Amino acid sequence: MIGPTMTRTRRTAAVLAAATALLAAGATAPAVAQPEKAAATSCYGGAKSLTYRYSTAAVEYGTYTTTSRCSDINIKLSSSATGFLDACVVFVDHTTLCNHDNTYSTYGPQWATVATDVKDGTRFKLRVHAYDTDAQNVAFQLAF
Repeated sequence: MIGPTMTRTRRTAAVLAAATALLAAGATAPAVAQPEKAAATSCYGGAKSLTYRYSTAAVEYGTYTTTSRCSDINIKLSSSATGFLDACVVFVDHTTLCNHDNTYSTYGPQWATVATDVKDGTRFKLRVHAYDTDAQNVAFQLAF
């Protein structure tokens, strides 16, 4: 006669055997959600690579449409960039002026936000001009 302890032991052994078989077959345990890291990876992973060539007038890039990959519009200059860029966002369906009261902000080689909490499907242009004459040919990325 098999008692309750023996039945529980067999059940535990069967569960362990099944788990071992799944792991051996390449199954993985569900990952713990890390929304901030996952969002940042997919946002920057979809970045568009562009190059600014020095101009005395502002240069526009786009029209682009925001996606669910990013909640912001982000810019990052190449690590080999020799200058900085001033940039702003123009929400083309609403205005011809830059965001933040028609002002530019200066950006360098770290990811930074040009526009925050932008609704998915928003059409925009990135307007860029050189911070100084060192910005002759500046590679940068735009994530949106």
